[in-house]
Amino acid sequence: MFTNRRRMLSVLGAAALGTTLGMPAFAQDVTLRLHQFLPAQANVPKNVLDVWADSVEEDSGGRITVQRFPSMQLGGTPPELIDQVVDGVADVIWTVAGYTPGRFPRAEVFELPFTMTDAGPVSRAYWRLAEETMMDQDFADFKVLGLWVHGPGVIHSETPVETLDDLNGMKLRAPTRLTTRLFSELGATTVGMPVPAIPEALSKGVVNGAVIPWEVTGALRVNELVDNHTTFGDETLYTTTFIFAMNQDRYDALPDDLKAVIDQNSGLEFSGFAGAQMQEDDAGPRDAAIEAGANIIEISGEELERWKEAGQAVTDAWVAEMDENGMDGSALRDRAAELIAEESE
Repeated sequence: MFTNRRRMLSVLGAAALGTTLGMPAFAQDVTLRLHQFLPAQANVPKNVLDVWADSVEEDSGGRITVQRFPSMQLGGTPPELIDQVVDGVADVIWTVAGYTPGRFPRAEVFELPFTMTDAGPVSRAYWRLAEETMMDQDFADFKVLGLWVHGPGVIHSETPVETLDDLNGMKLRAPTRLTTRLFSELGATTVGMPVPAIPEALSKGVVNGAVIPWEVTGALRVNELVDNHTTFGDETLYTTTFIFAMNQDRYDALPDDLKAVIDQNSGLEFSGFAGAQMQEDDAGPRDAAIEAGANIIEISGEELERWKEAGQAVTDAWVAEMDENGMDGSALRDRAAELIAEESE
């Protein structure tokens, strides 16, 4: 598994070396526009998307240029990113699957409460399950480059969340359809919004808390806005699924050697790298919060079991919903668990 930028560049560069050495001088040059919703200095653009883009540029011998457009600079809103890559407004996008609720139902299996274990293996499991059940269905409208999840989700709040009861009446930003359902059933008033909107929502009192991983709190300055952070020890209340995708026509129009460059830098290994990197990037903001004297709450023991029981109700409802829509929710859940176990060995 890739652990840093240097290792990924060297491994992927070596894999493509034979291709790049044989490229003729008159070969086609390509510019790809990569569009995403976070600032360029945030962890994912800096430590994941730029790694991919730099590798593609290097492995193509400079024939592919990746223009990076952070913070929705090409226009639109984060929920529109997936249609932008389908329609060709952008050539490559990174987005949250849950920004378009119900569009990618099978991917939600990895977002079920207390399903995620470690983001690297779970991301590899996500890719493998997608190859089995999603590529020609949920993801048929675009070329999938990577699929991954972030590290353990954390509740960041103005007032402490130490028990389920503390959620009663709280206005809480929830990231996905399933977490919205979970926190609504637990008594919170959930508010859906893309990640970039969180700081303003917190500062203006639109929400009293937000559910996001540690890694993005630094870029959003969440630690400056709230003092309480609720974690679940070795358990993971939730995670979010991501999609890294390319316009299918743009990919199909590439010469075969440049398609190979894209393929060599995408897929299972890149997905595992991206998930592991996101979880690794949790450490900096978490340590900064601790150093600043934040209140770090860890749910455990009998209280943790209460959360798990509430989460199981959400899982059961999701399985029933998938069954009603002809997607065999139990089989999806069981296969996801099997793949996570295999990738965690």
